[in-house]
Amino acid sequence: MSIDWSGIFVPSLGLLEVFVRGTIIYLAMFAILRFGARRQAGQFGPADLLVIVLIADAAQNGLGKEYGSVTEAIVLVLTIVFWEYVIDWLKWRVPALRSVLTAPPLTLVENGRVVPAALRHESLTEDELMGQLREREVEDVRDVKLARLEGDGRISVLKNK
Repeated sequence: MSIDWSGIFVPSLGLLEVFVRGTIIYLAMFAILRFGARRQAGQFGPADLLVIVLIADAAQNGLGKEYGSVTEAIVLVLTIVFWEYVIDWLKWRVPALRSVLTAPPLTLVENGRVVPAALRHESLTEDELMGQLREREVEDVRDVKLARLEGDGRISVLKNK
């Protein structure tokens, strides 16, 4: 078993082409993400994570010559961004579709009591729940009026007064 040293170090594409492809993809991704809608700065839900993964994979297709053209990669990324926008618009504009397009909130704590069935449903341990509550400055579950797992994956907490 020998090592193909030239395959490791000798580029299969011209270095200038790699630079140009990388530059075009980077600038296109920057423009798409910079000027796209910003719904929830700093909050990423499961749908946002899916879009990021798909965009990364689509952009990768244009980086190497064997994967396709830069134009195809940009159109693919724009298609993903387009559908994300359409789904967000439908959730906002058509209330009847919200329950289909967004997971409903799930009550985890109500009036100071943990809802065990909800934790089982989400495979969430009480320790994990308490960690989330501590991040919101709650030391004791009895201090919680309502805690819900929102459709975007965040846990919202209302404390007792």
